[in-house]
Amino acid sequence: MENCIFCKLVQEGATLKVWESENYLGFLDIYPVMPGHTLLIPKKHEDYVFDLPDAEYTALFLEAKKLAKKLKEKIGAKRIGILVEGFGVPHTHVHLIPINKPREISGPSKEADMAELEKLAKKING
Repeated sequence: MENCIFCKLVQEGATLKVWESENYLGFLDIYPVMPGHTLLIPKKHEDYVFDLPDAEYTALFLEAKKLAKKLKEKIGAKRIGILVEGFGVPHTHVHLIPINKPREISGPSKEADMAELEKLAKKING
């Protein structure tokens, strides 16, 4: 889609990329709830997650499962929480959030320091 920031990241390359496969891209959220908060998107534009065809919906969540395993290992979190709300950007996306105790997933987000995000991306990719 022409004005979609996530489609632009797919076309131009996400600088904070921590995951990529043929159909999906994962990158660090610049307004994280917790360090390592990652967004997973399908490379093909679709506004609303529940409008995805069944096969694509299933594939998205299987991809999220793979990425969550990597994040859990690299970040050292007890769990990876998952959130899909879909209002921030009109492109299907899944939030994967490292958590260590109850209610961390719903904490307030704040703009992250880009240097810290770049270090974190290297850690996850390393």
